[in-house]
Amino acid sequence: MRDLLLQCAGVGAIIVALIHGILGETKVFARATIEPERLRTLIRVVWQASTVAWIGCGVLLVATPWMGSVSARHWIVITMVCVFGFSACANAFATRGRHFGWMALSAVVVMAAAGY
Repeated sequence: MRDLLLQCAGVGAIIVALIHGILGETKVFARATIEPERLRTLIRVVWQASTVAWIGCGVLLVATPWMGSVSARHWIVITMVCVFGFSACANAFATRGRHFGWMALSAVVVMAAAGY
């Protein structure tokens, strides 16, 4: 059951990351006016860097049950709980709780912690 929870947390992390990337491109940057253009490009790349990082975190969570090391499992889960927990808190704070992102990120945290 613990392994299944970790894998669900990983799949959830990947889904949250993909939604983050797609909504960023279609909703945020489609309407944003950022000058100069190179600054717009920089902000867009930084936005998508977090998308790629979250996908990597999700892959690690999915792969964790197959790792032979208890220590690796421990540190992967602890790190991912911190990463997604901070992201959830930052999202809730920045949007005053009016955005679904913090709830989705929190769900990943709960599943990963339960699979620990």
